[in-house]
Amino acid sequence: MATTVGDENRLEQLPAERVAHPGEILGLSEAMLGSPYEFTAETLYPCKIALIRREDLLRFLTQYPQAYRCIAEELTSQFHAACEQLRTVGLSSSVPSRLAKLILVWGSNGQQIKQRARISLPLTHEQIAEFIGTTRETVSRTLGDFKDRNLVTRQGSMLTIPSMAALENLAAL
Repeated sequence: MATTVGDENRLEQLPAERVAHPGEILGLSEAMLGSPYEFTAETLYPCKIALIRREDLLRFLTQYPQAYRCIAEELTSQFHAACEQLRTVGLSSSVPSRLAKLILVWGSNGQQIKQRARISLPLTHEQIAEFIGTTRETVSRTLGDFKDRNLVTRQGSMLTIPSMAALENLAAL
């Protein structure tokens, strides 16, 4: 899930940025600024994607200026999500803490039943490692440790969090 950006003469490898959720707008800040979208996207599941050209978006906003508020809210939401990801990867001192935070973020979008959450985890250990700035081996070892400590259980791509509170305690370290 690594992404390459740059021109033909200079390419650099970037870690996976994040998982987008249904209804999310990708490339909005670039469209508003008129700059190229420098990332690629992969779908984890079959989905429908609507492409809106910048000119069409600006024409719509001219016609319906009240929509600028929605644009501002979406950009603010994306900014807060980026800041949270930086805090997770940059300020968490340990890999278990970073992985716990990532699972909690995904768990908050999964099916919640009281203190339990079930989430689909279609990413590989390598892709998860890219998200939290570590290696595949460390992710595998840490998930094994989480399983041994009954923090998570896994059946195929389904991850169950028996106690969100226990995982939150680990994420706070």
